[in-house]
Amino acid sequence: MRLELIPLPVADVDRSIAFYRDQVGFTLDHDVSPGNGMRVVQLTPPGSSCSIAFGTGMVGGAPVSNIHLVVDDVEQARATLLERGVDVGPVRDMGGGVRYAFFADPDGTSWALQEIRPGASLPQ
Repeated sequence: MRLELIPLPVADVDRSIAFYRDQVGFTLDHDVSPGNGMRVVQLTPPGSSCSIAFGTGMVGGAPVSNIHLVVDDVEQARATLLERGVDVGPVRDMGGGVRYAFFADPDGTSWALQEIRPGASLPQ
């Protein structure tokens, strides 16, 4: 089994494309309108094999919580997002070599930048 797609609820497709592509730096893979008023958008984080998707006629409901983007350097990733206008919280050291910084998209889906340093002591 492979996790390859996470559908997200969004209120404004174009606003969400601008956020994920232009601010967060995801690659726009697809933006298609197959008919009947439906529009499907898929974007992928750099280096990831799992994408997000949203569009009209797709997903509704509550925002998704705490999706993790694993990064090599949380300080650098946070700085890049801040430069692009993303409101990212401070880096939190969770101990044991694990650090996080959190942000949310315009619809309330929350994201965690996660850094696990080499030799980190993770719970078993």
